[in-house]
Amino acid sequence: MIHATALIDPSAKIGANVSIGAYSIVGARVEVGDGTSIGSHCMIQGPTRIGRENNIYSHASIGGDPQDKKFFGEDAELIIGDRNTIREFTTFSRGTADGGGSTRIGNDNWIMAYVHIAHDCQVGNNTIFANNATLAGHAIVEDWVILGGFVGVHQFCKIGAHAFIGMGSLINADVPPFVMVADKYAEARGINSEGLKRRGFDAERISAIKRAYRTVFMSGKPLADVKEELAASAVTSADVGMMLEFINRSERGILR
Repeated sequence: MIHATALIDPSAKIGANVSIGAYSIVGARVEVGDGTSIGSHCMIQGPTRIGRENNIYSHASIGGDPQDKKFFGEDAELIIGDRNTIREFTTFSRGTADGGGSTRIGNDNWIMAYVHIAHDCQVGNNTIFANNATLAGHAIVEDWVILGGFVGVHQFCKIGAHAFIGMGSLINADVPPFVMVADKYAEARGINSEGLKRRGFDAERISAIKRAYRTVFMSGKPLADVKEELAASAVTSADVGMMLEFINRSERGILR
């Protein structure tokens, strides 16, 4: 299961039924969970923990030093969950001491070629990153988010659960849950209704989210008034409550 040309550091912990392709390098303080497949010519540096049944394709660079001029070799890690698909030429950086010490990627994510996930990013579960999508440092991407090809996310931005970011969009403010955005300098263009239907959201839930969207993005009201309306709607809709909670904890301001 491990090719003769692969180089494995003696301190690396390799689980059962792990395959490692030709000329790949697994460095010190790396842990690879059971059933994970690592293709040829991959570089995995530590401290990095990779969970079970991940499929990492050739030429991926996982766990490299953060691209942060404030990084001076302090101890920081990359943590990857289970059952992720990680395609060719992806680059995932470890965290920094200033950013909490870790970059984290959850479970069941589909991450296509040339994606970059920078230091201290936090990625949830069941996301899709299309080719060349890029996260700058400290970005947060919640569950079920879809990033189109060539999307760029500014550092410290947050993207709420079930949001859809269209191809080539540049995200420089927080995107609330359920919202679909598009264009070079991204603008809200409705909610991700098709994605919500695929995930089992019924018509009543989607209608409540649409009403909240119109309140936030189309009413023209000050944000304080918007929050009051959302709070009233949240009494009967947990989804609206989720959107309101996201807006309340936004540090960069939401994209509207």
